[in-house]
Amino acid sequence: MISVPASASCARVLDPRRLVVLTLVGCALALPFVLWGFRTYQLAFAATHAIAILGLNLITGQAGLISLGHGAFYGLGAYTMAVLMRQAGVSAYAGILAAGLACLVAGYVFGRIVARLARFYLALATFALALAIPQTLKSSVLAPWTGGVQGLYLDRPPAPPGLPLSQDQWWYFVTLGVLAVLLWMARNLVRSRTGRAIRAMRDHPLAAQVAGVDMPHYTAMVFAVGSAYAGVAGALAALLLDFIAPESFTYWLSILLLVGSVFGGMSSVWGAVAGGLFLQFWPDIAGTVSRNLAVPVFGALLVLSMWVMPDGVAGLRAGRGPRRRG
Repeated sequence: MISVPASASCARVLDPRRLVVLTLVGCALALPFVLWGFRTYQLAFAATHAIAILGLNLITGQAGLISLGHGAFYGLGAYTMAVLMRQAGVSAYAGILAAGLACLVAGYVFGRIVARLARFYLALATFALALAIPQTLKSSVLAPWTGGVQGLYLDRPPAPPGLPLSQDQWWYFVTLGVLAVLLWMARNLVRSRTGRAIRAMRDHPLAAQVAGVDMPHYTAMVFAVGSAYAGVAGALAALLLDFIAPESFTYWLSILLLVGSVFGGMSSVWGAVAGGLFLQFWPDIAGTVSRNLAVPVFGALLVLSMWVMPDGVAGLRAGRGPRRRG
């Protein structure tokens, strides 16, 4: 048996990156007990944004595929879970899983259809999807299931009996747990052979094709995984809101998710967390600066943050500051 020196074990335990991660995890677990209920609710919603952005980071940041229709799969996941709960009596927890699986299949089919499109044409195809889904959900044919323009109300389950947690605290921990699992899965995917093939497809598509990378398959696969993440996020968001309607999933949602991805760092797995927090709290910060000019202030602060962090929050770890010409 090979023994590991005590100094090596101590070095691993005292690794600064590991200590930072453990500190952040400890803070995340403690926050619901020191914040008032609405802040806990907001943090849970930020986690759902982070899950959706994580899926977009896989599609756009890792594979280099421009997607302007991520909100469509977000909405599809929300409605899949809601319809199953109301029409089939499925539990909320099983509905979340079903939403992810439904979007996984839908994303793979869509990816297969658009796999051979050039990047800008692909962006237009995804944008068309973002425009079509809300209108489809309003149609009279689907109204008996989707509620049409009136939407659907949902009953969010309380915390399990015996747990001294409020409903908001329980769903904060559920959402945080789902985010942690999906972060771990995305990190393993990025570091795997499949992840290397996806990045090769992004950086050197011709060389990747010559090397034997099946471009249509990997395009469809990364769309499937990213869409599944969006579906899970949509299902969780629907439960947190207790209500969904087609107007909640317009193309503007896809744009906001893309903004959050850019802010956090498109090519980073962990940057999705910063992007989720940004989408949830940055409008509030802009509103405190000027309520009458909240949107312009939001845009100005976004431009300033992009100048300071051209590679997003994730780029700060590498010490990349503002870019200057010349």
